Amino acid sequence: MAVYVIGDVQGCFQSLSKLLKAINYNHQRDRLWFVGDLVNRGPQSLETLRFIRDLGDRAITVLGNHDLHLLAAHYNGTKLRSNDTLLPILEAPDCVELLEWLRFRPLIHHEIEFNFAMVHAGIYPGWTIGDACQRAKEVETALRSSQITEFLHHMYGNKPAQWNDELESIDRLRFITNVFTRMRYLKSDKSLDLSTKGAPSRLNSDEVKPWFEFKQTAIKHNRIVFGHWSTLPTNQYGSCFALDSGCLWGGRITALRIDKKTPRWFSLSCDVGTLVPRKSTR
Repeated sequence: MAVYVIGDVQGCFQSLSKLLKAINYNHQRDRLWFVGDLVNRGPQSLETLRFIRDLGDRAITVLGNHDLHLLAAHYNGTKLRSNDTLLPILEAPDCVELLEWLRFRPLIHHEIEFNFAMVHAGIYPGWTIGDACQRAKEVETALRSSQITEFLHHMYGNKPAQWNDELESIDRLRFITNVFTRMRYLKSDKSLDLSTKGAPSRLNSDEVKPWFEFKQTAIKHNRIVFGHWSTLPTNQYGSCFALDSGCLWGGRITALRIDKKTPRWFSLSCDVGTLVPRKSTR
């Protein structure tokens, strides 16, 4: 059995299919992990969602910000943006079934066997894996309950920017959601900077740095796979592995095999389809 973690697909189903063929994916034996953002902006979000849902327990996916946006559009009538490509899902005859499945996906997945945790954006500095799982469960409970519309209505926003154990209600849920699905940079006081999105190499400021460069509790003894950050070079950063290689923007789609002692990278050009195996680097 092989276990592959797949970077952000965002509706690029054709590229995903080519990648799975190139790595000789065996649907009866192998397992796939998806770092979230299955849908939106790409041309085949509906096909992507159906395919991954139909994999059943052979696939695990965590929720990304675009997946939550889809849920908000369906359950709460949130207006679609001009560059969204979610309408085919919302108009599909199996829309209700697909989104009932989607809202029961987690925000974090952790397997001790492989010593890997998977999230879409990141884990807040100071949180243990146990903390992260417990706080993710708070948001998951809201999504899976009759209060889903109220949660989605108040989900959007950049405040509060700092974690406090005393945070309550929607402020607490919004912060947790932003950490798992939107976080890239933090300021020196560990407040979220949700407006800075470029690559660290192009950052002309010492006031913010990537979340994984802060002293971490969760990643001290665990490895983390994440997506969300297409301008961040796909690579290993200490114990963290960045998998969003910008397929949507004409880049690549990336897989990381994690069931071996040394993780192995695979990268496929989204416009050409040339598989490039890579050695794991630090």
